[in-house]
Amino acid sequence: MSAAPADGIAERRATNDWNSALYLKFEAERTRAARDLLAHVPYCDTQRVYDLGCGPGNSTQLLAMSFPDADIIGIDKSDNMLSVARARTPTATFIKEDIGHWRPSQPADLIFANAALHFLPDHRGLMTRLLSYLRPGGRLAVQMPNNTHELSHAAMRMVAADGPWAPRLLPVAKSIMVLGPLEEYYNLLAPLCSTIDIWQTVYVHPLDGPDGVVEWFEGSGLRPFLDLLDANERVEFLARYRGRLAQAYSRQPDGKVLLRYPRLFFALQK
Repeated sequence: MSAAPADGIAERRATNDWNSALYLKFEAERTRAARDLLAHVPYCDTQRVYDLGCGPGNSTQLLAMSFPDADIIGIDKSDNMLSVARARTPTATFIKEDIGHWRPSQPADLIFANAALHFLPDHRGLMTRLLSYLRPGGRLAVQMPNNTHELSHAAMRMVAADGPWAPRLLPVAKSIMVLGPLEEYYNLLAPLCSTIDIWQTVYVHPLDGPDGVVEWFEGSGLRPFLDLLDANERVEFLARYRGRLAQAYSRQPDGKVLLRYPRLFFALQK
């Protein structure tokens, strides 16, 4: 392969930003997990709240409503997402920063990370660091999708491995983070907390056939693959992905397919 196409792909991947419009097509479904996480946060006096990987601000808005007297700070590295978040919750402060390298200027009362930490290769180490950033009695609340083994993601990996793009996409497929068992996280975090609550919920989302599943993941899980493809390759990749989904998911009598979406939750108090 010549250097020029590789350079073009690298440049395209570096400049591709998150698309808030795609992500927010399923805002109610995505925000439901944030609501469920927030409902399990132990109460304490709260003056400073950080929303890590705040995205378009749907979780930040929930935090601002729940803690109206606190300073709410959203952290994200996407210009597109931050622009939407600032317009949505003008009372909050938003900072462009990679959450993998973030550290607060002063101890936090609450660090909230909804569907963000699983993107990082060392999310276990990051969670222990985040606990160290809390004041005594402070809380860490984390939610991570746990769907690597679901049909939707198995289909992504199969399409990535079966096409002219395989040399580019297979490393992406192999690098997707797999969450560990509950016991692993408990044994890692329990010695660092005064209280620990860990649970998993499997959400079931009725979607409009394979097209609905594609729309869902175009705004999230498909991005690492699509970012490495040109426009024509994206069309072909998505067509093959739809075909795999049609084989994997049975249509219900009303024409819907049921997307299983397991999510792992942590509500910790230092």
